[in-house]
Amino acid sequence: MNPYPKLSIETATQLALFVANRPGALARVCDALANAGINIHALATSDTVDHTVVRMVVSDPTKALMLLGEAGVLALETEVLMIETASQPGVLAKIAERLAEAEVNIEYTYLAGSAGAEKGLIILRPSDIEKAKTVLHEL
Repeated sequence: MNPYPKLSIETATQLALFVANRPGALARVCDALANAGINIHALATSDTVDHTVVRMVVSDPTKALMLLGEAGVLALETEVLMIETASQPGVLAKIAERLAEAEVNIEYTYLAGSAGAEKGLIILRPSDIEKAKTVLHEL
């Protein structure tokens, strides 16, 4: 019997935004998305001296991309895997192990979910998205 829970895997469009590394920049982006009825499913930031890269998966990436473009925010689309699974120790380790065995590199990953949640959401950018989907569907 497989001790790891079933993974729900789908491809998703991630937006990478480049915003000023200043107070209020993220608030303005999130407020604009909220006012347009766009929900943020997962978000991660990475900062540099003068700007922040905001990676996010949202409910309507096409609408968000258009809205952000109109607001003058540079945003790029990237295909990622959105993996929903039980929130328990070892799940991400097993995913990373399986991808390593298949020689698929994880370029980056981030997680979403609360501490007490039964399920978690993993956003993963593999070097080969189709190969990663095939390998992970075997888990």
